[in-house]
Amino acid sequence: MRQDQIADVKTALPYALSYLLVPMMIWLAALGGHAGWIMALMTWGLFSLLDRFTGLDLDNPDPMTPEPVLRWYRRIVLGWVPLQFALLVGLLAFVAPSDGYALGEKLGIFFGMGVLSGTIGITYAHELMHQKSRLERRAGDALMAMVLYGHFRSEHLLVHHRHVATPKDPVTARSGESFWAFFPRVLWQCLVSSWRAEADKLARKGRRWWDFANPFWTYAAVQGALLGLAFALAGWLGVALFAFQAFVAIWQLELVNYIEHYGLSRQRLSNGKYEPVRPHHSWNAAHKASNWLLINLQRHSDHHAKPDRRFPVLQTHPEDAAPQLPHGYPIMTLAALVPPIWRRIMDPRVARWRERFYPIAAE
Repeated sequence: MRQDQIADVKTALPYALSYLLVPMMIWLAALGGHAGWIMALMTWGLFSLLDRFTGLDLDNPDPMTPEPVLRWYRRIVLGWVPLQFALLVGLLAFVAPSDGYALGEKLGIFFGMGVLSGTIGITYAHELMHQKSRLERRAGDALMAMVLYGHFRSEHLLVHHRHVATPKDPVTARSGESFWAFFPRVLWQCLVSSWRAEADKLARKGRRWWDFANPFWTYAAVQGALLGLAFALAGWLGVALFAFQAFVAIWQLELVNYIEHYGLSRQRLSNGKYEPVRPHHSWNAAHKASNWLLINLQRHSDHHAKPDRRFPVLQTHPEDAAPQLPHGYPIMTLAALVPPIWRRIMDPRVARWRERFYPIAAE
């Protein structure tokens, strides 16, 4: 291995810390009892604690870094796909049908699995679905199928990135909207908006919604196959536990969606269109450890500026250009679960944001 390759590995290693959560999940499952519920503390709590010690990362790498230099970062993300599949199948094969675990213990273990497949799996799927490589896009689809949320790719690419911070985007949380009002709304609206976006895309090519080119048929087929595998391994309880971990993962995803653009909006222009997406239309966090866990998802403004830019070269923006959260996503998602705490933290920041970027509208 050449010296430059070793340097690449060392630089990428902090982003591979998420891999340590897999043996932790196996150990907790082996312990039984209520140990499975501890996985939430391992992700949200541990990385929030690490944020206190590692501080902020305000350095910007060269955005023109060539692809070969980024190969280890790419391997970290792709490598998670078979690992998550093996872990999920293993839990379905050995925990779900076992008489050695009470139902509450099984729920705790699959809750922990859902935390992993949501916090890590969906975050990695998000990175993969934005890339040009067919292999990476299919790998992202596989991760989303494991949480029964395949249509997220259609919604995210065709709806969210186009309409972010406008009323046309279901996952832009409105100012004053609680997460508990947001969550059921987006579950339905994202399904509908993604279906319409794909149907409209087909219509522009002269095809109807039932055409096999509609990715919803692929989403349904792969998810159906996974549910069939869960049934083969553990019967209807396996299906229920598979669906339970998927629900936990989706809950994690939508918690993050809720905080990423809460209360932010793009100005409507005189021609009826909305202004271009700018850095001040996303909430960001420069906390180092949680960016390791979430592969720089918290550099969200730059992601919207360059959606296919790989995570290690995403740029951070100063506070006068992009609004900053007071804590990393793990702590902020916990705050979002308690609406009075969330509003106390965020509503004054939204008001200051309006005064800074849209002073006339704020009057």
